[in-house]
Amino acid sequence: MTDVTTTRTSYTSREVRLAARPEGEPTAQNFEWVTTDVPEPAEGQIVVRNTWMSVDPYMRGRMDDAPSYIPPFELGAALEGSAIGEVVASRAESVPVGATVSHFLGWREYAVLDAAAVTVVDTSLAPADAYLGALGTTGLTAYAALTRTAEVREGDVVFISAAAGAVGSVAGQLARKLGASKVIGSAGGPAKTKRLLDEFGFDAAIDYRQGDLAEQLAQAAPDGIDVYLDSVGGDHLQAAIGALRTGARIALVGAISGYNATAPLPGPDNLFRAAAKEATLRGMLVSSHFDLFPEWIGKAAGWLADGTLHTAQTVVDGIDQAPDAFLGVLRGANTGKMLVRLEA
Repeated sequence: MTDVTTTRTSYTSREVRLAARPEGEPTAQNFEWVTTDVPEPAEGQIVVRNTWMSVDPYMRGRMDDAPSYIPPFELGAALEGSAIGEVVASRAESVPVGATVSHFLGWREYAVLDAAAVTVVDTSLAPADAYLGALGTTGLTAYAALTRTAEVREGDVVFISAAAGAVGSVAGQLARKLGASKVIGSAGGPAKTKRLLDEFGFDAAIDYRQGDLAEQLAQAAPDGIDVYLDSVGGDHLQAAIGALRTGARIALVGAISGYNATAPLPGPDNLFRAAAKEATLRGMLVSSHFDLFPEWIGKAAGWLADGTLHTAQTVVDGIDQAPDAFLGVLRGANTGKMLVRLEA
């Protein structure tokens, strides 16, 4: 048996649970806060004090009791999601006390996990919170989308939706590194579109709140687009299909415009244009591309270090603010990655 090594003998932890399933847009009433005692780790387990947690749009789907690619959250149980923390107790020789790890038991201050369920991260490459953003599934989503699902080729015109968000802001810069001749992003409001141009290196920025989206895209890309990364669905997908060049590729990553819908939404009414242009529309789940993680981290860590990959964060403090941060993501309140900094 491995002896427990620890910095303290007992812990209590606050966690956020799903109190009720939402209809339409979630509210504070869908969440509850509970304080629990943290159990001692069993053989092969560790205790992690979470320092950062992620809130992401896909979590809205898990609040519904409906079949999907990932099981729904359980009523009365703590929510889940990506988190980073410090190991404070260990009965696993492979993960010592003091290690910084990433795992999937966010929405709580402390987590007890099997050592096999965590990844030790190298904070000499980048700060710990980067492993929830550019060096985490956020960055990997952009990389897999633009290298596998809708491959960017030299000279392509690329359109990125939700371009000021966590995935989009990385994807726009990555498209340029992959050889795109023009990168166009859409975002909501003048402050965000200005950051696309000034900070993230986009060639053109569309404010989807101002006028006809398809017309704005036509002005930005008069000869059409070759690649579209779709995180929005709805009018954005419709506009992108209308602008496709022959042989264009679309990565269907998300559809945040419909996540709070209470009735079925209409699909694009110009879908046959994709057939006429011999285009490809392909869905992707980042979990199918985890084999790319070492390759991506190797590249992205270097770009972060030399300043050629710019990232942004919107940070809120404390587990009490996690639901508000999550609701903010659904409303587009964030620029870059929305993170919750925990103070256990």
